[in-house]
Amino acid sequence: MDHTSLKLYRTERGIVAQENQTYYLLEETDWDKFINDDELYEKTRNSIKNALPINETGQILSPVSAQELWACGVTYLRSKQGRQEESKDGGDIYARVYDAERPEVFFKGNTHRISAPGRPVRIRKDSGWDVPEPELTLLASSSGKIIGYTIGNDMSSRSIEGENPLYLPQAKTFDGCASVGPCILVMNHAISRDTEIQLSIFRDSKEVFFGSVQLNQMKRGLEELVGYVYKECSFPHGAFIMTGTGIVPDHDFTLNSGDLIRISISGIGTLENPVA
Repeated sequence: MDHTSLKLYRTERGIVAQENQTYYLLEETDWDKFINDDELYEKTRNSIKNALPINETGQILSPVSAQELWACGVTYLRSKQGRQEESKDGGDIYARVYDAERPEVFFKGNTHRISAPGRPVRIRKDSGWDVPEPELTLLASSSGKIIGYTIGNDMSSRSIEGENPLYLPQAKTFDGCASVGPCILVMNHAISRDTEIQLSIFRDSKEVFFGSVQLNQMKRGLEELVGYVYKECSFPHGAFIMTGTGIVPDHDFTLNSGDLIRISISGIGTLENPVA
């Protein structure tokens, strides 16, 4: 099989595709209809044939439009350990879900709570311990097929979730609680398990945290996670699914307003957001 890839951007100009170093403004204008296709790779390749080459993408928007954003937790060993460290009762609940057949999945947000690339993400005013969670994020079609990959920043209040696991929705879902982008990577093959995720956090232009992890450290399979999200939920426009994090800053680190979060995933690109 010819292992090739393309990138799709949702922009103020319309739908932009990237092949190698060339950008194309596609004739199609309905983003939600365009990306919800089990054959998205072939559809994109065919659309490029009739598209106009352009010099740059223009203003990039979040790829999450009519879709819901869901998230999965405790899919890496480091995530389990981090949750146990923050939990006031020792975190046995996280040890059990890590080894359970059923993964942790939860609703994260919809488009008006998701920041575009380059736009601020937020830390809650009622939280004193906050971190970004860098995650490979899947695009699944309405049929549940994985059709693309992007980068997700799952902003999380460790102090609120650590106080009581039942506070998870408050720790995870609020205005500016996530960013997704900058593009959707579409391929005619599955993403490599050797793919690396990197997280850098800058404060006053100095890097104050760096971490990296490969997808092969994930305990759960990508199709497995999608299967549980879709078990009793329908997604007429498809869904974006964050797959969990394997990078957890130490307990003495928390985000400050003004920090810059930079998440890179090999083959996809880099997602940057300042913290408000």
